Amino acid sequence: MKFASVVLDVDSTLCGVEGIDWLAQQRGGDIAERTRALTDRAMDGEITLDAVYGERLALIRPNRDDIEALARIYRQTIAPGAADAIRQLIGQRTQVVLVSGGIRQAIAPLARELGVPVQAVDLHFDPSGAFAGFDHASLLATQMGKREVVRSLSLPRPILAVGDGSTDVAMKDAVDRFVAFTGFHKRAQVVQQAAGEVATFGELLQLVRGDRAR
Repeated sequence: MKFASVVLDVDSTLCGVEGIDWLAQQRGGDIAERTRALTDRAMDGEITLDAVYGERLALIRPNRDDIEALARIYRQTIAPGAADAIRQLIGQRTQVVLVSGGIRQAIAPLARELGVPVQAVDLHFDPSGAFAGFDHASLLATQMGKREVVRSLSLPRPILAVGDGSTDVAMKDAVDRFVAFTGFHKRAQVVQQAAGEVATFGELLQLVRGDRAR
């Protein structure tokens, strides 16, 4: 099967970083440990993203400078071959979109460089650049939100979704195939629920083109 659209997760799929965990690491100590533990439990499916999204940000309270630094990290940690694969997909008129529970302002610069749209969660800042909350209405801050966002995009079918976490599995009902990306992390629970797995963007490119069955 050749795919007309590809929906890509960002953290630990397109890029080798978990953005909110990286922000927590800049705070160090207890904040970093507590945030990482919450992220792992959510991505492994032990607890819902709804239960931890606001809690993690309240612990970290990232300011505008932090988000600009994270934007640089996203660009530096892009998966090997990802930019070229995305360029090839766009060149063959495959629609590519980033759908992430991460922070939109941090992902947007990379998305612009790649020439693809991004759906993610907006942060709010006060006039001094200090953290002032996040978009509580965003579906992407919830466990099943990616499914609803993908449905709302009305992408050309067939659609392939790619991601590494439990929130990505939620896209299964909105696409024609979901595969686990294992190039950065291999989460057994996610692989078990996927229709296959890819570890590189070269493998992903072959899958989208119909050159491999899984």
